[in-house]
Amino acid sequence: MVAASQLRAAMAVRFEGQPYRVLFAEYHPGQGKMVGQTHARLKNLSTGSLWEHSFRPDLKLEELDVEKQPMDYLYDDGGDCYFMNPGTFEQIAIPRETIGPQAALLQPEMRVAVESVEGRPVSVSFPDVLEVRVAATTPPVHQQVDSVWKAARLESGVEIMVPQFIKNGDLIRLDVANLKYMDRAKGSGKS
Repeated sequence: MVAASQLRAAMAVRFEGQPYRVLFAEYHPGQGKMVGQTHARLKNLSTGSLWEHSFRPDLKLEELDVEKQPMDYLYDDGGDCYFMNPGTFEQIAIPRETIGPQAALLQPEMRVAVESVEGRPVSVSFPDVLEVRVAATTPPVHQQVDSVWKAARLESGVEIMVPQFIKNGDLIRLDVANLKYMDRAKGSGKS
């Protein structure tokens, strides 16, 4: 059991008989006689729906174990992404919408951690930063300053905003969680 005031992102809990993944949690202390509360954004692992709720800090929730298993990405059939356990060769399918927009970054044979709760895959844990190649972007507009951004399409098809100096074929570092440009990678340029 865990107190609501101790909720943190990435943990899983059971509330009113339903399993939830904590996406965001923040404790707000009370003032004077006001009791504090924990504001949390939760994802129902049975239905996939999102829910925001404020909990009393003393409320006890059952904490569920989140198991991580390294798996190799195989392919995407349009609706599901398929992964294989490299030790047992067992394969599992995870709905693309469960993974989210980061699913477009998966490459064949890429090893990621598949997270499961109660034996059910609930998410894929990507590295914080990936090096990706820019497939297409517009040329700089009148050599404007670097603080002006432009649209770029990555080789995976994901569209992001990049600084003006980035060109087709450049290798960049991508913040995977937010799908945002970080900086140009070493060894950047066309290969």
